[in-house]
Amino acid sequence: MVTIEEAGAMLDEIAQELPADFYNQLNGGILLLPDVKTHEEARDSGDLYIMGEYTHSPTLGRYITIYFGSFELIYGHMPPRAFRAQLKRVLVHEFTHHLESLAGDRSLERKDERDMERYRSRKERPLK
Repeated sequence: MVTIEEAGAMLDEIAQELPADFYNQLNGGILLLPDVKTHEEARDSGDLYIMGEYTHSPTLGRYITIYFGSFELIYGHMPPRAFRAQLKRVLVHEFTHHLESLAGDRSLERKDERDMERYRSRKERPLK
């Protein structure tokens, strides 16, 4: 099982692998929080966790948050190498939101919304 300290070290390594241009205007950097974050539309069973978020706030600026507790719940059983791969996937996803925000593009936001629509349509059907 990967600890939050190990995840932080992995996150630092991954962050250093990314191009410097990715960090343009990311004034709040990357935060690793111990929290588990459940999506507000998750079913009672808590089947929809938030792994990371990109925030663009007029008061706090631009930053990425990674939720270690959510990672631990979903990917905690994985060996460190596979856990790191998931961490990288989520970080790159959040950086894509950041870069698209800078460019005035909302393509990934629209894709995420389509994914949520598919989730909602499954949610509306009775579970068997």
